[in-house]
Amino acid sequence: MKDLVANVRSQDLFSPGETVVVAVSGGADSVALLDILSRLEIEGLKLIVAHLNHCLRGTHSDDDEKFVADLATGYRLPFVAIRVDVASFATAEGLSLEDAGRQARYAFFHEVARRRGATGIAVAHHLDDQAETVLIRLLRGAGATGLSAMKASGANLVKRPLLKVGREDIERYLKERGLTWRTDESNSDTTILRNSIRHELIPVLKKYNPKVTERLAATAEILAADEELLDHLTAGAFDRLASSVDDEVSFGIKALLQEHRGLRLRLYRHGLNELRGDLRCIALTHLEAIDRLAGSSRPNARLKLPGDLRVKRCYDRLSFTCAEPSVPRPWELVVPGEGSYPLENGMTLTVRRVPPPEDPATGSRKIAYLSEDAAPFPWLVRPFSAGDRFTPLGMTGSQKVKELFINEKLPLHERGRVPLVFSNGEIVWVAGMRIGERARVTSKTGAVLRVEILEITP
Repeated sequence: MKDLVANVRSQDLFSPGETVVVAVSGGADSVALLDILSRLEIEGLKLIVAHLNHCLRGTHSDDDEKFVADLATGYRLPFVAIRVDVASFATAEGLSLEDAGRQARYAFFHEVARRRGATGIAVAHHLDDQAETVLIRLLRGAGATGLSAMKASGANLVKRPLLKVGREDIERYLKERGLTWRTDESNSDTTILRNSIRHELIPVLKKYNPKVTERLAATAEILAADEELLDHLTAGAFDRLASSVDDEVSFGIKALLQEHRGLRLRLYRHGLNELRGDLRCIALTHLEAIDRLAGSSRPNARLKLPGDLRVKRCYDRLSFTCAEPSVPRPWELVVPGEGSYPLENGMTLTVRRVPPPEDPATGSRKIAYLSEDAAPFPWLVRPFSAGDRFTPLGMTGSQKVKELFINEKLPLHERGRVPLVFSNGEIVWVAGMRIGERARVTSKTGAVLRVEILEITP
């Protein structure tokens, strides 16, 4: 058996004494990951076991949660769990179950990391997952950016220590260590694309190359290195060619057209990502349309891209903006105490007293636990207004709410829908996003208020 502990240690993904949230589903991969990280004695990691119950498999999901809780107890590690109705979330957001589950998991893991001061989130993706991801993206249509797939040290704290380890090595490790794990029977459902690729396509490809998973993973690694270089070159060109003022990114067309077409397309992606924070629904056809607009003989023209993105040519300037959000009608609501309060933006705010939770991090972005002593009634709830400031949980200085929206990559058109909860004139919760430091629940907190916002998009 390969020494997986030495393999993980050699990657230098963690610093000595680092606090790390370990995502544990109860499956073979995550059980192995937890065991390996617990054996990195030299690093002395402070591990927190996090589990999201997807509520998709009835009592089986509950049994998974109990299994992981018992596992954490066996390792004498703190355990944090949350239950999310992923099926309802998928329906409400128009997502597949896989995408909805992934979004819910990462939102939860990041919330736990934020509340516990963790600087890493360890997930159990391995070499076979990498190969499957490459094939999924290839089948759906992707360039080098998409095919570079996952990195061992990804964005937003995420780390993948097992990315160069195959599934067979992981299962061999578990058996030699005498460890048990849970099996999710839905993993054999070949109506799900990833499962179909795992159980049907890859076995066929192995007839042509028995090491196809290793070759696909190696290809992803090579492309990732190329992407890192190209991103660096693009960022340099962007700094040289683009100007960013307020909520607009613009280029001088003459200088832009002197660059290679491939770099121009990357610059457009970079500019759009600067504005919205992601590239959802932006395809090659949209980038090519922008390039045609830049090279057009028409001095003035516009493009409407998916979502709220707009591209405008005005003589020698090409500008990227977000559509101005409609200004919502001002409203206010006074919350005198416990209850359920419909808001004028179509959301509902619920407030009730609860026993102090063992760990306030068991909340989520849409659920917050506040100290009633620190945030007494009556509350005032209203939409965001320019100039609003608050002190976020864990900070000492104030921050503009607008800066929070920008850091969270919240699109302009959604910002006016986010309710702000005030107590004694101070923001105690930016609903669905961040608690104010003043309302923090501590070990000395008496009455605790569970606050939930329903039907919110962030």
